[in-house]
Amino acid sequence: MKEIDIELSVNGEKYQLRVEPRRTLVEVLRENLGLMGTKKSCNEGECGACTLIMDGKAVTSCLVLALDAQGKEIITVEGLSEGETLHPIQESFLKHGGVQCGFCTPGMVMSAKSLLDDNPNPTLDETRRAISGNLCRCTGYQHIIDSIMAVPELKKAE
Repeated sequence: MKEIDIELSVNGEKYQLRVEPRRTLVEVLRENLGLMGTKKSCNEGECGACTLIMDGKAVTSCLVLALDAQGKEIITVEGLSEGETLHPIQESFLKHGGVQCGFCTPGMVMSAKSLLDDNPNPTLDETRRAISGNLCRCTGYQHIIDSIMAVPELKKAE
């Protein structure tokens, strides 16, 4: 298949790439840019492991062609921290035990960030709904929900 030139804006940086039009955003992020935080799992948009933020909204990057991501602002889990300083949602996941095996964590964190960007003080139901597209086989979800619900309180303490 013939490759095409694309430009992606990821975590505030521009990348010029040559890719096959059939390649998904998650594939290009991992295989071309080496951004391994966005996980590739079901390839059907069912598990949420590949969730990232594109133009301010959480999306499953296995369902987005890299070609279609041109001109959009993409934020991956790698783009949340500033050097060694973790984003408050990342800190909260660590503090409240929202991480076990860690495979689902980047997608959960990105879904949570999208929620908190839109609604800094979500209800329990809003939080549950926001992560309903992210599957976890380890935690039983309560620690993840606790992690998300604690972020507004952490921000107040700053």
